[in-house]
Amino acid sequence: MDNIYLEFDFKVDPVEPGVEILIAELGFLGFDSFVETQDGLLAYILKSEWKENLLDEVLILKNEEFKITYDQKEIAQVNWNEEWEKNFNPIQVGEVCYVRAPFHEAKDVTYDIVIEPKMSFGTGHHETTYMMLEYVLEGDMADKTVLDMGCGTSVLAILASKRGAKHADAIDIDSWCYENSVENIEKNNCTNIEAFQGTVETLKNLSSEKNPKFDVILANINRNILLEDIPTYAKHLKKGGLLYVSGFYSEDLSAIQAKATEASLSFVDNKMRNNWIAAKFKK
Repeated sequence: MDNIYLEFDFKVDPVEPGVEILIAELGFLGFDSFVETQDGLLAYILKSEWKENLLDEVLILKNEEFKITYDQKEIAQVNWNEEWEKNFNPIQVGEVCYVRAPFHEAKDVTYDIVIEPKMSFGTGHHETTYMMLEYVLEGDMADKTVLDMGCGTSVLAILASKRGAKHADAIDIDSWCYENSVENIEKNNCTNIEAFQGTVETLKNLSSEKNPKFDVILANINRNILLEDIPTYAKHLKKGGLLYVSGFYSEDLSAIQAKATEASLSFVDNKMRNNWIAAKFKK
């Protein structure tokens, strides 16, 4: 007998980082599969695992910074691979980088990156990831030590590796992202990337203020975390090193610049895509 699932169709505003937070919270409550949509998220839980008032434990639904509505329906067992194929399309960044899922055909480009989308943020479809991929393509990664902070799928670390980075560390607080990163690193044969589950505190085990490790730090997270953690990034960045950040809107750029200046980082330039910003700083 087929398992019966409940499907919750969440409409989320703003989508990012709302969807990312929502996935993390729902995952702890027994939701086991997710499909990101243009305006939110489809989330699935076995009917046998569902309990009345379970969503009362989802804090983001009570957060006034987000407007989230949802519909619920009962469905038969889902073919998740088929769902991914319907909802995940490959993307191309410039002329040389192609990001695809394993079920897509490879393309004859310089950097063909295979990402198993699953539940992790960072497939390249979101504006912030796309701009950060552009920065990695434009930057000199040869023989550099790289940190991908809040790595999601580790797509940024993977591209840096393919562009000649000597070593890359990829860190994310989310266990799904860590596991997905390990899988994607292996799929792309990037033996010089090491993934960690952790926070900015994990940097203390990798680097120190007296002996900073990284030539390049990539942090695609969100405004509040960036404002809190930019001083720490600066401490672990070599002199002359570059910090690339994204995950915030154009109106937040001045606050990000001010925090970077306090940390002795100089603003170089920025990109904008649909009001999302990616910015480059130098130590």
